[in-house]
Amino acid sequence: MSFRCRVSFALLLMACFSPLFGSSLSAATKEKPNILFLFTDDQRADTIHALGNPLIKTPHLDQLVRNGFVFNNAYCLGSNSGAVCVCSRNMLLSGRTYFRWTGRYASADKPNFPDSMKGAGYYTYHHGKQGNTAALIHKKFDTTKYVNDQQARLLGQPGQEIVNDAIQFLKTRKDDQPFFMYLAFACPHDPRVADQEYMDLYLRESMPLPANYLPLHPFNNGEQVVRDELLAGFPRTKSEIRKHLHDYYADITGLDGHIGRLLTALKESGEYDNTIIIFSSDHGLAVGSHGLMGKQSLYEHSMKSPLIFSGPGIPQGQSDALVYLYDIFPTVCEMVGTQVPQGLDSQSMWPVITGEQKRTRETLCTAYKDVQRSARDGRWKLITYPQINKTQLFDLQDDPAETRNLFGNPDYQQQADHLLTALKTWQKEVGDTDALSSTHPQDPTFKAPTAEELKELLQRWQPKKKKKRAVKTGDK
Repeated sequence: MSFRCRVSFALLLMACFSPLFGSSLSAATKEKPNILFLFTDDQRADTIHALGNPLIKTPHLDQLVRNGFVFNNAYCLGSNSGAVCVCSRNMLLSGRTYFRWTGRYASADKPNFPDSMKGAGYYTYHHGKQGNTAALIHKKFDTTKYVNDQQARLLGQPGQEIVNDAIQFLKTRKDDQPFFMYLAFACPHDPRVADQEYMDLYLRESMPLPANYLPLHPFNNGEQVVRDELLAGFPRTKSEIRKHLHDYYADITGLDGHIGRLLTALKESGEYDNTIIIFSSDHGLAVGSHGLMGKQSLYEHSMKSPLIFSGPGIPQGQSDALVYLYDIFPTVCEMVGTQVPQGLDSQSMWPVITGEQKRTRETLCTAYKDVQRSARDGRWKLITYPQINKTQLFDLQDDPAETRNLFGNPDYQQQADHLLTALKTWQKEVGDTDALSSTHPQDPTFKAPTAEELKELLQRWQPKKKKKRAVKTGDK
């Protein structure tokens, strides 16, 4: 009997005998499954066909959705810098918020994901992008490798080398211990140059614009001339956004093809029925939403990521529970039956997956530098901009695109007060000492850079390299 069949039988028994229901997979079967963790870069939560996007083509991710468990409200907690991926990946692997750190990276001397998996008997393997990542904790993996991700993207082969090496690992590994494989892809981060076959799947001129498309963000959110925001002009034209979306979708479909190759190899190795597959991304991306291009905002499109668990013992279903990406760490620990380290800020999602709980928290908060804070519950969301003393309130049930600001309407004062109180409580819990308002607020008007200013900004964020100088790998 395969591991998948043994787990299915075990879960049937667990459903019949409630005292066992919250136990781990390994406790139910006396075996530990392999863990394949696929983690992309800049992928919005709404870019999977099976999760409601009729245009995008993601057949292999669709398979994971159909066979697995999806969290519809999975968020990056935020960032203390414009390189949101650095914070996201360090929080993911440390289980702690960036407010606990003393520098740019989470300490590798405290409990972390790879050490916990090694302690549980796993061989740990990491391969991923080189720039803007969790460099210190990566050293804790038994095998850690980096790919020249920018070169791979420019060649139209994002993800190919990572998947090729993962397939080789499956062919040559010793089967005396389970593996924890963390593949940190660089796409669909720009530059985006997918194979022509994927580019041809989408018609650039007819790409639908986001429901919340704007030529310019209506006020200064505190971070509108950062590198990502310079990828399109001011104002953002419809044709320009359609081009970005075209390349973005093609890149995601191309990566989906490589994921399909890996899943095929996993089946051929005989390990597919023994492997839990987790798919997510470090954060989302605006790509024209709200007049923005990057992820340096707290709107849904930028902080929300897809999150899928699929494999033996994982029930089919979806949850609207509010979760963070860094909750994956304790979830996997509980799932495989190893102790969740003390001192983590994150919470296990395993009770939600098993059906033991509906949610793990009532409200969820996010933060970006000292310029933005947000809090949401099951329906309402508040975003505050301390530097300009501006606040937004959205009804995510009726306005998921966050286009109608209800803050200041007395009919919704109770909801705003509730979320503001939750935000202040969360700040105390995580050690966030930044103020939520300013005694000397800045001008809320956003002034688009002039042509000369734009030239200087581009040189600052993307300096031209000398011809004889070696090409630097990683994101800029």
